[in-house]
Order: sequence, then C-alpha cells, then structure tokens
Amino acid sequence: MKLLRYILFPFAVLYGFITSIRNFLFNKGILKSTSFEIPVIAVGNLSVGGTGKTPQIEYLIRLLSDKYKIATLSRGYKRKSEGFVLADENSNAEILGDEPFQFYQKFPNVMVAVDANRTNGIQQLLSQNEKPEIILLDDAYQHRKVKAGFYILLTSYGDLYADDFMLPTGNLRESRSGAERASTVVVTKCPKILTEEEQSQIKSKLKLKAAQQVFFTFIDYDLVIYGKNEKIAVSEIKSESKLLLAGIAKPKPFFDYLQNENDDCMTFPDHHHFSDADLESIRNKANGRKIITTEKDYVRLKDSELVDQLYYLPIKSSFINHQQNFDATILEYVKKNLEA
Repeated sequence: MKLLRYILFPFAVLYGFITSIRNFLFNKGILKSTSFEIPVIAVGNLSVGGTGKTPQIEYLIRLLSDKYKIATLSRGYKRKSEGFVLADENSNAEILGDEPFQFYQKFPNVMVAVDANRTNGIQQLLSQNEKPEIILLDDAYQHRKVKAGFYILLTSYGDLYADDFMLPTGNLRESRSGAERASTVVVTKCPKILTEEEQSQIKSKLKLKAAQQVFFTFIDYDLVIYGKNEKIAVSEIKSESKLLLAGIAKPKPFFDYLQNENDDCMTFPDHHHFSDADLESIRNKANGRKIITTEKDYVRLKDSELVDQLYYLPIKSSFINHQQNFDATILEYVKKNLEA
C-alpha cells in the first residue's frame, strides 16, 4: 500500500496544485463565498477522516445550547436522501447519515439538518419559523462557498497535518497552508498526559500564525455502556467475553479500552451500512455474547435483530488544559456577532 502511494506521487502534486488554485480564487474573491449575519462555526480538518469531528461538535453543542438556539448542518455522508433535510421524528440514520442522527437523538433541543450544499442548507435553516441563533457546520473546512465566521481546524495527535502529504500519496485534502484559514487549531486524540514541552514542540511543528490559538484534547471514554433497556459499568464488562464491533475510521483505541484476551473484534469501513449478511455474520461471531459497539455504529444497528444483545460506549472530547480559554474564545465570538 505504501509503495502504491509513492507511485501515485505525481497525482498528489497535481491534486495539490488544483486545490491551491481553487483556494487562491476564493481568497481573491474571484470565486464567491457567502457570509451570513448570524454566527457560523465550521469544524473540519485538512486530512481524510478520523480526527474527532463528532465529539468536537458535541462539545460545542453542550457549551452553547443552554444559552442559544443551535442548529447543526452536515453533509449527511452516505445517507440515502437528497437535498435539504431537517431532522424530525420520522428521521433515521439512512435519511440523515449516522453522525447527524446521533446529534438528533442526543440533543432534542438542537435543530439538526443535512445538505451537501451548505449555502442552501443555511438559507433553509434561516427560513424556518424558529430560526437558529448559531449554526455549527460539520466537516465544512473545505466548503468555501460558505464563509464561516469562525473556523476550528482539527488535527490528530498521531497524524498531524504537518507530517502528512496530499492525496493520494498522503491523506491531506488540501495543502498544509490551508491551516492559515483556521481561527483555532485543536490537536485531538492526545494522550491524557501531555507535557507543556511536548505541546510546545507540536505548536512549533504546526507553524501557525501568532494570532492562532492551539488547544489539546483527548478522547474521554464513558465509564458505562448503554443498551436498549440497561446500562452496565465498564469495570464489570471488561473481564466478560464479548464481541467488539466498530465501523469507524480508527477503531484501535476503542478496542484497546474494552478488550480482554477472550474477546473477538470485528471491523467495518467508516459509515458502513450493515446488510442482512453483515448482521448474520455479526450474530454468528457473537454467538450469544454481548456486542459492544461505538455510538455512531449503534444508531445504524439499534433497529436491527441484534438490539437485545447490543450496547454502545459513548465518548466525548476533553481538554488537557486551557479549556476555559477555549470556551471564552467561542463565547466571545458568538456574543460579539450576535450583538453586531
């Protein structure tokens, strides 16, 4: 696989050239971006998948939703619907996509919408009888037809964009210079203990502008797994033989947190839609044991025949330090732009 990526290096150079031209045209105003009067916060990355966008969006929802009317707008990756869809009681993961449906189920007071055309999606949200005061754009860092007021760029501790290269040789959607658009950079999936010296080394490697803040977070796993009708402490379940199931970009930390030597693990592609054959394979592999999966996979499996033995483990994004500074930065941006 690595050899193939190196062979494709000329295509990476060409792809980088094309994306750079596109960004240049947007920067110069030749290609038009639409701005909106309400606060719009975009969360995204330079690389393909696996940086923790969902827990970051959920962190922002928890921070803001007690004070403001929030809407999330996602593309709805791999959904089976088209155009603009506003989540309601008839929605499911096939209509919205797994991550937006997760938002809808966890945060009933938040408007959740999907639209590949983010400009149209925002306009549709603002045409509702109850308009949102803030819109959170999920995975929209490269969607430059909308000009967000605040950009949060995520990069994974184990796969920094500064160490990466353009697709298809590397995993970058655009060149590293795209980081210049970020209002704030969040280094995700860090070890829980990361010294100030290590943080400084990473900041130097990212080569950001003086005005750009950098924060460090880690994935905080819940102490409880949740099923249809019960919840069980992780400490109780760890020693039990079980099937661990994940259809996410980087499942290893999930497995490591729960796994013992008697467990079996099954992996599927990110955002995978489970077929009847998949469900049969999972049931046979579980062989009557509990099945523990990620929260994102659970929303796609909870209506299946597996539900009675199915559980999920929630996660959240936690800051190593300077959380109050991050919160204050977001709240200041929102307040300033709501008063404008």
